[in-house]
Amino acid sequence: MQSVKGELKKLDLEAIRRRVSSHSSTNEVAAAVPKQYRCKQCKDDLGWLKRVQLSNNPFDYMDKWEDCPCTKERAIERLMKSSQISDRFRKKTLSNFVIDGAAAIVKEAYQAAVEYTESFAEIKDSPQNSMALLGQSGAGKTHLLMGVSNNLLKKGIAVFYFPYIEGFSELKDNLDTAGTRLQKLKTAEVLFIDDLFKGGKRDKHTGIKMPSDWEVDKMIEVINHRYLEQKPTLISSERDIAALCDIDEALGGRIHEMCKDYMVIIKGGMELNQRFL
Repeated sequence: MQSVKGELKKLDLEAIRRRVSSHSSTNEVAAAVPKQYRCKQCKDDLGWLKRVQLSNNPFDYMDKWEDCPCTKERAIERLMKSSQISDRFRKKTLSNFVIDGAAAIVKEAYQAAVEYTESFAEIKDSPQNSMALLGQSGAGKTHLLMGVSNNLLKKGIAVFYFPYIEGFSELKDNLDTAGTRLQKLKTAEVLFIDDLFKGGKRDKHTGIKMPSDWEVDKMIEVINHRYLEQKPTLISSERDIAALCDIDEALGGRIHEMCKDYMVIIKGGMELNQRFL
């Protein structure tokens, strides 16, 4: 009986030695591979303590935290991810918008987008701090406002992208979280509503496609909140102000007041379609 116990103890000791040996060799391999840092300057600590001398007395100093330049880059990356802007749309900028051969009204929309971007810091807290490009489909409204959005994001300004059709489809499919999502639209630092009131059911009398009452109510809720709180809003729509007022006069009036300094109504035909340039 003792010999059996002795053999078991030997086996246990051997198992322990193998585990210790394995652990030691794994650590040696890990130590042999140098750690890869995303930022070689701060080694991913995002900054460092800088000693600031307060007087000629060598003991009179304070340690001040200094952020590494990489912290701003990471903050912008986080803003980009939370913006809901796809990788494809992140490539749309004001600099790669084609204006050669474009119609005069399209060039006017481009100039408005440039001026809005350049003036944003000055107007962001004013009642007229928003922008709207309305009218002809294919004239580059989304590209221009996406260019504005991407420019603001690179400056560290949070933009939330809400494509109207897909956004409302998602709201309807997840009514239990609709309140939370709508709150995001209300409170976003900058909100980009793309293709406002696009589609809808055709009215029996006028033949014009109209959004549902639920969609209109929710958009009134969002726009009214942003109007009262003076939060910048970017809006693209195939409907002009008159058509928006036909849906809801108060809503159309709010949009006009918010965007009137940076609003372009693009009217015309196929000659305005940027996709054919």
